[in-house]
Amino acid sequence: MLHEPPADALRDPEIFQAEVMARCEPAVLRGAARDWPMLSQATTPSAALDGVVAQLRRFDIGKLAEVFVGKPEIGARYNYDATLAGFNFDRSAVPFGEALTRILDSAADPGRTSMYMGSMTAETYFPGIEETTRLPFVPPAVRPRFWVGHASTVACHYDTMDNVACVAAGRRRFTLFPPDAIRDLYVGPIDHTLAGQPISLAVGSEPGDPRFPRFENARDRALVVELEPGDALYVPKLWWHQVEAVGDVNVLINFWWDGFSAGPDQPYTALLLSLLTIAERPPAERAAWRAWFDHYVFRPDGHPLAFLPPERHGVLGASKANYGRIRTLVMRLLRGG
Repeated sequence: MLHEPPADALRDPEIFQAEVMARCEPAVLRGAARDWPMLSQATTPSAALDGVVAQLRRFDIGKLAEVFVGKPEIGARYNYDATLAGFNFDRSAVPFGEALTRILDSAADPGRTSMYMGSMTAETYFPGIEETTRLPFVPPAVRPRFWVGHASTVACHYDTMDNVACVAAGRRRFTLFPPDAIRDLYVGPIDHTLAGQPISLAVGSEPGDPRFPRFENARDRALVVELEPGDALYVPKLWWHQVEAVGDVNVLINFWWDGFSAGPDQPYTALLLSLLTIAERPPAERAAWRAWFDHYVFRPDGHPLAFLPPERHGVLGASKANYGRIRTLVMRLLRGG
């Protein structure tokens, strides 16, 4: 069952970080966005859609949007094609307002081509709309992104940032798997992706599919939640999630940020560098490096210099100055210095 935090955990970013994000578990935030102007007067799903569309058109400045276009035979499940070399949908650039009109006009047509626009930033497409989509527990500097389309299924993927996803129109069904399910999800290439992040090839397969035998270890670990307009979901970084938009027309507004960043560098950068420096070494040497990573980075036994007073922790001390010292050292080593 997904965690549903008490209302006081949604008062401000610091409380949310300490009481929700630090758990590194998804959390359902029922009604978190219901006070937005686009939703505050909506008493029915159709009224919610009308309010959202009106706001989008009000702030739209006519930018071209990338539209995923899927033929009816794919069932609006955006994925690779059968060869894994290409994709089962096309992309086109269409002014946002025109694409929105096409989506609305064709929504009730059962044989229609599916359309989907994703990750449209407020500052690029709808400048000013961010003032109407504030959440008290999201840092004020974090800007929203908009996802608009027909009913669709976005393949199971992860993000490297923390995510608060708010349903503005339609309904969303999230199917989530924890980070440690990765070995059983049959994750595709990391550099040939649908929209930036690797996807699971196994999620959505039939039970007993011979291509993905290990997925049976993960199938029953799935957490499923459905969200209505005004509801939100917190998805921690690295949690796998398949996202189904199940209304005829759906609008999701999300916020991405790293709640525990100490500086500009991301953990994923360290992972990629480790692929170069460690992944192909002999098993015994990889085991040795794993012990070092555990000791210095993952710290199952606590801080590696806990037996010394803090003033003797050197660059392992928790301070912004030490962050800069380590970063300088890393950059020097990467340059071969």
